[in-house]
Amino acid sequence: MKNLSRLLFAMLLVLGYSNVNAQDENNPWQITIGANAVDFYPTGENAPLGDTFDEYFNVGDHWNILPSLSTISVSKYLGDGFSFGVAGSLNKIDKWGDASVDDLSYYGVDGTIKYSLGNLLNSNTFEPYLGAGGGYTWVDEVGAGTVNGTLGVNVWFNENIGLTLQSAYKHAFEDYLNTHFQHTAGISIKFGGTDTDGDGIYDKDDACPDVAGLEAFNGCPDTDGDGIEDSKDSCPNEAGLAEFNGCPDADGDGVADKDDNCPTVAGLKALAGCPDADGDGVADGDDNCVNTAGPAANKGCPWPDTDGDGVLDKDDNCVDVKGTVANNGCPEVSAEVQKQLNEYAKTILFDTGKSTIKKQSAEVLSDIIKILKEYPTSKFTVEGHTDSVGSEKLNQRLSDSRANSVKEYLIENGIDAFRLSALGYGESKPIDSNKTRKGRANNRRVEINLAK
Repeated sequence: MKNLSRLLFAMLLVLGYSNVNAQDENNPWQITIGANAVDFYPTGENAPLGDTFDEYFNVGDHWNILPSLSTISVSKYLGDGFSFGVAGSLNKIDKWGDASVDDLSYYGVDGTIKYSLGNLLNSNTFEPYLGAGGGYTWVDEVGAGTVNGTLGVNVWFNENIGLTLQSAYKHAFEDYLNTHFQHTAGISIKFGGTDTDGDGIYDKDDACPDVAGLEAFNGCPDTDGDGIEDSKDSCPNEAGLAEFNGCPDADGDGVADKDDNCPTVAGLKALAGCPDADGDGVADGDDNCVNTAGPAANKGCPWPDTDGDGVLDKDDNCVDVKGTVANNGCPEVSAEVQKQLNEYAKTILFDTGKSTIKKQSAEVLSDIIKILKEYPTSKFTVEGHTDSVGSEKLNQRLSDSRANSVKEYLIENGIDAFRLSALGYGESKPIDSNKTRKGRANNRRVEINLAK
């Protein structure tokens, strides 16, 4: 019962140690369960049985092996290759060197600081280690402290499970407990790493510990699977290209869909991905003349020249009337037209001594109006003239009245007022002699001249 209590104490000590420190490394805990062999050959420094490592592998003659699970150890990784572990073991001794003894009970509790050589070998599979420590060992009813040196190796089958082989040299502080070897073989399990998002990458190495991700991106996700992690992907939910920060370019025009106003039709970067069939710089969607080049100001259509005078409508002051470039698309009054106007004007008849136009002049005035309408931007002066009969003052007044009378008539019949002015010259500008009847008739006249 006493020996059983010792074993129970050792096991509780081991299991209690596993909760001492917080977990702060990937799989920082290691538990090993297996069997141990105790070798009391030789039994001391000056023992007659030989040197310390004589017959080290003489399993049949010297090793005491209990055919059951007989050892358990728990260790915690400390950092920089170092770990600290506690082990508990039991055995039955019937070989003491070359001598036989009655079945003696064996119990041990040992603490060991280990240093892994795995990093030096750059291996995740084969991990030799060295250890030093101490413990307490009981053989039957006798117990003593020991100082221990350890050499071992972990062979990992995967990230968590492996085989551990270890040999410890245990030097007793008391003469009544012989120095001896204890060899251990067992299955080891590493555990304790935290993987909050369950993506197989432990939190301490996971740049996105709360979101399942990929090892290639340190645990961060790539939702659309385009090889660009979401944090660097401008379109995380649509597979795209690296050159567009993870955004697609469906039409292959070099403009990412998110910036492409025409994402299904290949176009030009300058037009936000839209096509320009006629190459006029106006996107087809905004171009009223898709296949004919034209300026943007006219929605991609060429400016018309309705009257065909060589002056575009946008610059043509007389869109529907053929004119000259020099006169902004409007017709210019020629000398011939001017002559014809005045021939018509001279035939306008007034009541004697008055400015009232006689009805029979309506036809000639109609001809004058037609001519004026052919030159919609030209301005004219209606001039009144008299002969020298009567006073000069009276003649001046009469010429003014007649000029204004003709002007008003023209305005009333469709000629813009801003195009006309009226001026009376009285008897000051005769074109013939006032000494003859014919000459005076010629001097009584109205002229319509192009304004200067």
